[in-house]
Amino acid sequence: MRKHRWILQEIKDEPLVERLRHELNDLPVELARILALRGIGSFDEARCYFRGSLEELHDPYLMQGMSDAVARILRALDEKDRILVYGDYDVDGTTATALLTQFLRRLGGDVEFFVPNRFQHGYGLSKPGIDHCANEGARMIIALDCGISAVDEAEYAKSRGIDLIICDHHKPHGFLPDAVAVLDPKRDDCSYPFTELCGCGVTFKLVQALLMALKRDLREAVQYLDLVALATASDIVPVLGENRILLREGLNVIRSEPRIGIKHLARESHSRLSECSTGTIAYSIGPRINAAGRLGDASRAVALLLAEDEIEASARARQLERLNQERRALDRETMDQAVSLAERLLLASDRHTVVLHQPDWHIGVIGIVASRLVDRYYRPTIMMTSINGEVRGSARSIKGINIFSALRECADLLSEFGGHDYAAGLSLPEENLSAFIDRFESVVAQQISPELLEPVMTVDAELNLSELNDRFWAVLRQFAPFGPENMEPVFHARNLEVTGEPVTVGRDQNHLKFNVKDGNFGGPSREVIGFGMSDYADIVAESRNSGVPLELLFCIQENTWNGRTTLQLRAVDLRLNED
Repeated sequence: MRKHRWILQEIKDEPLVERLRHELNDLPVELARILALRGIGSFDEARCYFRGSLEELHDPYLMQGMSDAVARILRALDEKDRILVYGDYDVDGTTATALLTQFLRRLGGDVEFFVPNRFQHGYGLSKPGIDHCANEGARMIIALDCGISAVDEAEYAKSRGIDLIICDHHKPHGFLPDAVAVLDPKRDDCSYPFTELCGCGVTFKLVQALLMALKRDLREAVQYLDLVALATASDIVPVLGENRILLREGLNVIRSEPRIGIKHLARESHSRLSECSTGTIAYSIGPRINAAGRLGDASRAVALLLAEDEIEASARARQLERLNQERRALDRETMDQAVSLAERLLLASDRHTVVLHQPDWHIGVIGIVASRLVDRYYRPTIMMTSINGEVRGSARSIKGINIFSALRECADLLSEFGGHDYAAGLSLPEENLSAFIDRFESVVAQQISPELLEPVMTVDAELNLSELNDRFWAVLRQFAPFGPENMEPVFHARNLEVTGEPVTVGRDQNHLKFNVKDGNFGGPSREVIGFGMSDYADIVAESRNSGVPLELLFCIQENTWNGRTTLQLRAVDLRLNED
């Protein structure tokens, strides 16, 4: 059980909270506070936050290179050039591949797709991958969710007589590839107003631009928003601006008109699509799509998303479910080994990082395990394995340490690297491994402080449970969809009285359930569920038996059981009252 510091987020402009309350029809102060924390400063901004529509999406032609990309694709369609849609093997890449393949085929294009095998082709756009496309007769490759650093590969494609278009969302470092067009809102010379689209989101903007060039109804693109939602929720991009609109509208498509592949995948994961949320995608649907690429051939995920036949979709969904079960078993085995190594490493020396290498670890699961090690030890973590004499790894970080910048300080030791602030991938020669581990530790040690190594739980607002009523919930639920930069609000309640005995529930008895009521203002008793919090049962029992009130950090959710829906508090952390 790890102890966290609880920090109430500061409001820089306290009068703003009262202004928002007034402008928004006497909105509860706690919800006005959360809006202010999310950068909402006026009625119009609140309206866009709660009611933003597809009409408010930016003009795709504001993206640098869009006109060139559209012109070349339209010429390929006219001249019947074979197009190879080349996608990355994660959820973002496979959904983008399905989206563009389906769209271009419906325009009558000669289109095939290719997703590299991480074991045979490595990451991203590669020369072996380009050779495969050339052997398929490709005159053009459209690379999705990859390619921004593929300078040599772009030259190689040109030497093979293939035109290249790149749609990526990763930050460029160094020269851009020499391609027909490079679509990436993170380009320094790109004036597109929103820079945080995922790869599938950039692909969607390309589809919008093609529809505009063809003078077709932009509403045709709505049917593809289910794929954009899967990618946006899975790729950990900020749920702000366009992402928020695309995700919300995409969730609506999934809830009302799910494509056959998603429907069968949800059936395998026992998910109700009518209630699909970002959590459903992140924890149920997304991992099953990812499993295909992690353990072999990600094209199986694309084929499922393109399926139009119930029998085919059912068979492919069952296949992904089997792969996901295999992936989970590998996760557990690798995690056990990694914990043993990490414990010895941290006992032997006072380290600021956890960097582990085992040549036989499966490349497809080391990223997941790295994330879990960060949760356990709260240090920047890299998990590495070896493939064909080269070390490959996945890096994850903590708040305050930019993992991409740290890797950049080690660039001379690496073959390649790429990623974001909190997650990255890398490869390096085996002979550089020891030097890299030492350099990475040194770089992080210079940036880190004792405070950064102490995990923090941030709180959006204090809340008396007596304030939780139907109107409060009706507004709060409109803060969804949630994700980075728009996380589910966390409330802090004090002086709670535990009513009834706490119980552990779940298949492994690892969840905790109990009831509380407001010790100061009374009101109804509220059910609390703490997922994976069975270790806290003694604290709850002590509160009940001693009479010492409980403090609780929680989110609010609906719980439906036996046809009855009630509000439930989902515990994030708890402790005995410190006042």
